[in-house]
Amino acid sequence: MRRVLLKLSGEILRGRQEAGLDPDMLGRVAGELRDATAKGLQLALVVGGGNFFRGVSGEALGIDRISGDQIGMLSTVANGLAIRALLERNGVSAEVLSAIPIPGVVELFEARRALNTLSAGRVLIFVAGTGNPYFTTDTAAALRAVQIGADALLKGTKVDGIYSEDPVSHPEAERFDRLSFDELIERQLQVMDLSAAAICAKAGMPMVVFNMQRAGTLARVLSGEKVGTYVGPLQLSKE
Repeated sequence: MRRVLLKLSGEILRGRQEAGLDPDMLGRVAGELRDATAKGLQLALVVGGGNFFRGVSGEALGIDRISGDQIGMLSTVANGLAIRALLERNGVSAEVLSAIPIPGVVELFEARRALNTLSAGRVLIFVAGTGNPYFTTDTAAALRAVQIGADALLKGTKVDGIYSEDPVSHPEAERFDRLSFDELIERQLQVMDLSAAAICAKAGMPMVVFNMQRAGTLARVLSGEKVGTYVGPLQLSKE
């Protein structure tokens, strides 16, 4: 793979903490991203904000959905700035592009700027989702992956692939090694929302869902090992 987009959930960044950023996890993730780019990979990220706030959870606090989603977008900005800071500490140049204007903090997303950033060998961090309420960061990841012409969308989560049901509450759930996007949509598997799956399916964008909490797993995915669950039309090369 020459160019990939990694969707990184906010929950990964909180590590063992109940919320916020875990310094050890943040440092480890930055190190793995540095190692990936050292091999010449063009790397883009879409980062979630669930370690700070989820828009859908705001209703329980009396916050309307639109305001809640906007708070969630700002949470992704905080995560993106933290990742950039750690990457730069590791000697990796990175740029944060936001779907909503935040002058003086981050630059506004523009497709040509994003492509130029990747071509220059800098890590690209997309924040604020799509900039619209009611759309998840999964949808943003699928959209940005297509816009930058990524070879694959990688989704780093807390589980080691896609299951028929939540493996935490259903230990007997079946784990899939490989799925088509049609199967993903028809089975209504909850690994990503349907709009994101539809974007990937239409573009023929292969996706790998894997456990980012396990050190070294990202490198294994990038080397072509069959790690996690593969979704899409292409076949991975290595056992």
